[in-house]
Amino acid sequence: MEIVFDKINVPSKHSFIARKIVSDLNVPPRIHSHKNYELNFVVSGRGRRIVGNQIANFEEGDLVLLGKDLPHSWEMQKDQSGECIVIHFYENIISSDFFNIPELSVVQELLKDAEKGIFFEGVLIDEIEDRLLRLVDLEGLESYIELLNIFRLLLKMEEREYIAQFGYSQSYKNDLSRLNVVYEYVFHNIETGIRQEEAAALLHMAPGSFCRYFKKKTKRTFMQYVKSVRMRLAAQMLIETEKNISQICYESGYNNLANFNFHFKEYMKKTPSEYRKHFQSIAF
Repeated sequence: MEIVFDKINVPSKHSFIARKIVSDLNVPPRIHSHKNYELNFVVSGRGRRIVGNQIANFEEGDLVLLGKDLPHSWEMQKDQSGECIVIHFYENIISSDFFNIPELSVVQELLKDAEKGIFFEGVLIDEIEDRLLRLVDLEGLESYIELLNIFRLLLKMEEREYIAQFGYSQSYKNDLSRLNVVYEYVFHNIETGIRQEEAAALLHMAPGSFCRYFKKKTKRTFMQYVKSVRMRLAAQMLIETEKNISQICYESGYNNLANFNFHFKEYMKKTPSEYRKHFQSIAF
């Protein structure tokens, strides 16, 4: 299974985004990480959960809080769909004014504990689910208040497990820190152009050494990674925006629409138009 770095786009006027996500059986599962804290609740479905160095089964009602840069994946059982509610916080939430008041210091501590991943269970799960379902449709001050209510309930839950506590590889985290430099370069230059020589220079490596290092750590070439970022960025814009396909083509780093359509269908098993229609048909 591939290991990738994701860039979660939290709009500039928001401190967090809450979404209901329906699994796409055409997109293979992947272990990924990002700099955003994440709260993940499984509404339906079952399968295998990977967080850090732990592999465990998950099912409906699975509730996990993840810290930044923690590799994770939810892999559905074969041919089974599911849905979850995911909250992503903007990258610098822990050092911002969002929780930086004395009354919310306990929330800050909870987020710091989430560096290893926290699995919650107990009688409050149903109430948290109800609040998460409401949060998805709220905006502004109401969404902030509902989020605080969710954290209030999380803090009351004494039945919790630190997921990646034992044997989590520091060397892996060190490699992830180095690779994050490359990942950031890719995300910041995806539209204007990516050069392998520039990426190698960021790690003070010759291009050949960089290629071997990147493939050893990620199990794919640098350009395969760049293509996957372009495809996921395009897919996200198709689902979350009303931009036309030509605009999405150029903003995801392609300068030829026919070439973009070919690579998108090869990667996603659907044309861009088919992909957008598929998600519009299952939208809530």
